[in-house]
Amino acid sequence: MTSQSTANTPAADQIRRAPKVLLHDHLDGGLRPGTVVDLAREAGYSLLPETDPDKLGLWFREAADSGSLERYLETFSHTVGVMQTRDALVRVAAECAEDLAADGVVYAEVRYAPEQHLEGGLTLEEVVEAVDEGFREGERRAREDGHRIRVGALLTAMRHAARALEIAELANRYRDLGVVGFDIAGAEAGYPPTRHLDAFEYLKRENNHFTIHAGEAFGLPSIWQALQWCGADRLGHGVRIIDDIQVRDDGTVELGRLASYVRDKRIPLELCPSSNLQTGAAASYAEHPIGLLRRLHFRATVNTDNRLMSHTSMSREFEHLVEAFGYTLDDIQWFSVNAMKSAFIPFDERLAMINDVIKPGYAELKSEWLFRQTASTSGSVASEG
Repeated sequence: MTSQSTANTPAADQIRRAPKVLLHDHLDGGLRPGTVVDLAREAGYSLLPETDPDKLGLWFREAADSGSLERYLETFSHTVGVMQTRDALVRVAAECAEDLAADGVVYAEVRYAPEQHLEGGLTLEEVVEAVDEGFREGERRAREDGHRIRVGALLTAMRHAARALEIAELANRYRDLGVVGFDIAGAEAGYPPTRHLDAFEYLKRENNHFTIHAGEAFGLPSIWQALQWCGADRLGHGVRIIDDIQVRDDGTVELGRLASYVRDKRIPLELCPSSNLQTGAAASYAEHPIGLLRRLHFRATVNTDNRLMSHTSMSREFEHLVEAFGYTLDDIQWFSVNAMKSAFIPFDERLAMINDVIKPGYAELKSEWLFRQTASTSGSVASEG
């Protein structure tokens, strides 16, 4: 490691203060445990496994870490179960924006499936409007606390259901009212994205943006279909692109046709390291494909996926990567600029965020080391004198 890279090796506090960009975060996967308890009490929801916030938070983490898909999916039944009223959605969305801003996130795209929040009698439109109200309220509270964040929504359709076109049309209607794009999520195996071609064709005709969960639990065919059949702008996860990259014993690397296409076309990968460890896509942070993908200059981004279930934040994700790969502030800036380039907002707005917020923020953090070094050197000279 060079002296310059050593200078840029960030402490936890610097990582937290660094301006970060988040593209893959699920609203129903990021609730505060105390909020889940409060909302369950207000709604008469009696199925929570724990009613003490600390114990409930621990239960969520242990269930997500259990290796049992059934237990992992149960965690979402509880969060979605308490998000069935307008007030609940407003609160959860506002707290989401607050929590991200306090963690140094300056731009976030948060996704949720409107069709999962209709049990209390809300319409799809009422769900979207409630979440948007919450995000704007959270942005306002963040400003009052001295933080700045912009949050856009991604409307998600469930790939095992049959409402993708309806949700795509909903995303298009609200595209100038806080919604920046569309997504599909859910089990990949047995539910290929090509089942929803009508939704993707509609979005392309409307010049709208969409990402597709692909290459997480299922491999290269899922990625190939998402790109070549559906025309995805980004890959949700996409970590299994590593299956098309061969690292030889001598350290040389050969990319297959699909991996070359993804890299050459600068297709963003919404990588979620902690979540990938829970789902078995990687055995450890040090073995996570993000290290190789960054070295090969893929358009890699770092994301949280489900902050509650993975007990994580953007800062924690980068802390793990700094420890595993020796990443510096320069690396974190590289990931953040990648993500901002890949956001679903207009080009001039992305450029302004990069030039006026992200780059100056990292420059300030890196300058701190220089002044500390200067003060240390001056002190040594004075003592010698």
